[in-house]
Amino acid sequence: MVKKSLGFVFMFIFLSCNLAAKEEQKKSTITMNTENIEGLEFATFGNGCFWCTEAIFEQLEGVLKVESGYAGGKVKNPTYKEVCSGNTGHAEVIRLTFDPKVVSYRELLDVFFSTHDPTTLNRQGADVGTQYRSAIFYHNEEQKTDAEKMIADLEKEKIFDNNIVTEITAINNYSVAENYHQDYYNNNKNQGYCRMVINPKLEKFTKKYKSKLKKQ
Repeated sequence: MVKKSLGFVFMFIFLSCNLAAKEEQKKSTITMNTENIEGLEFATFGNGCFWCTEAIFEQLEGVLKVESGYAGGKVKNPTYKEVCSGNTGHAEVIRLTFDPKVVSYRELLDVFFSTHDPTTLNRQGADVGTQYRSAIFYHNEEQKTDAEKMIADLEKEKIFDNNIVTEITAINNYSVAENYHQDYYNNNKNQGYCRMVINPKLEKFTKKYKSKLKKQ
């Protein structure tokens, strides 16, 4: 029984985003320098491994692009290896380019809070460390106000058993992650982490938000 339990633990450690990564590869040069492009806006969230969160938000109607990256740290343009050390202060994040006429920021926040656990400090499932913290990096004061109100409403309605620990911070020191992290799920659907961790999350998400998904 002990051997089976240990095997189960090691399996999840192996599946964690932190330990399942490939060897360090060249940083991407993709950048997004403009805050508003023809009425489009940005939203940046940290809610665990960006392999999972990218796959979820890519499904939403009104979200034109999802980019995996790092934000909130003290090192400029860090590598994945440096972020995983926990020493840079960065969180793994996704940056969304969205059309507010199709999907509102409040709706994005709703998906954010319903697809990860905002009550666990520096942890999402088997992924442990400050890089996996729950965080909202706002791009303007309106986003900040919406995020604060959403948390207040969730706390008032007691949606979660424990207190929400989500960080609300102005976007800072953002950089795009390496090329191999981009569109990770779609490029690696047969990989163990995708099949055993991401797939179940996607199934729950698509059932709940069926009416808000992109048309296939």
